Amino acid sequence: MNTKKEQIVKNTAELIHSKGYESTKLSEIINASGIGKGQFYHYFTSKRDVGLHVVDFYVNMWRDELIYGIFNSEDSSMKKMENMLHWAIQYHSCPSKISGCPFGNLALEMSEHDEEFRRKINELFHEWIHNLEVVISDLQGEHKALQKARAVVAQIEGGILLMKNYQDAFILRDMIEMIRSQYINEDRENGD
Repeated sequence: MNTKKEQIVKNTAELIHSKGYESTKLSEIINASGIGKGQFYHYFTSKRDVGLHVVDFYVNMWRDELIYGIFNSEDSSMKKMENMLHWAIQYHSCPSKISGCPFGNLALEMSEHDEEFRRKINELFHEWIHNLEVVISDLQGEHKALQKARAVVAQIEGGILLMKNYQDAFILRDMIEMIRSQYINEDRENGD
């Protein structure tokens, strides 16, 4: 992707993350990117088109950081779990990210209305859950590892939602600590 197109996608990602897809106006995307309408349409066919590029932008970022950087590392499963929890806090609770989870926000807003948005978002959640299932299976055995992985992702996403609603990063940290005590501290107490 060329540099100007990448910049438009990044600017749009920030707008959509803070305001939501539906509330973000095309004029705001154009103004934030410092371009004219003609230049926008040179790169994208519509707001939906740039919105799908935004989803791809976040998918690529999360794959690099979470899937490849954490789950595909050579670290132990316990370290992968710890790194994932640390990453969730760092990514979602810094002041510029108090807007919540970009995937959770878009899933809530778009999944019922646009199949392509839903499919792209679902692919990332599926990758996250599948990789976490492997980690949990290694930590606690295969019994219900998939359900546990889904529960952990739901706990994290729920913590992010509450953090966003209360505008209080401590809520996410508290949720992460609950997960940590369930998966990491328990293993340390068992001598693993």
